[in-house]
Amino acid sequence: MAGNSHGHTLAAWTGTTIVFVGFLVAGAFMVMAQPIGFWAGMAIAVVGGVVGWVMSAMGMGMPKDRPQDLTELLGKTAHADS
Repeated sequence: MAGNSHGHTLAAWTGTTIVFVGFLVAGAFMVMAQPIGFWAGMAIAVVGGVVGWVMSAMGMGMPKDRPQDLTELLGKTAHADS
C-alpha cells in the first residue's frame, strides 16, 4: 500500500469520515436502545458513501487511466503486438 496513493484523496477522506461519524451515531443510539437515532446514524453513513462517490465523480478522487482517444488506444495496442 505504501507504493501507491490508494485512498489519499479528498473524496476518500471526506466520505470515510462521514461514514465513520454515521456509525458512531448509530452505535451510540443502539446502546441507548433508540431505534430512530440508530437509523439516523445509518442514514448518515449512507450519505457519506454518496458524498464520497459524488466528490470522486467531480474529479476529487483518484484519476482514471483512460486513453484520451481512439488513436491513442490503437497506438498502445500496436506497440503491445510488436
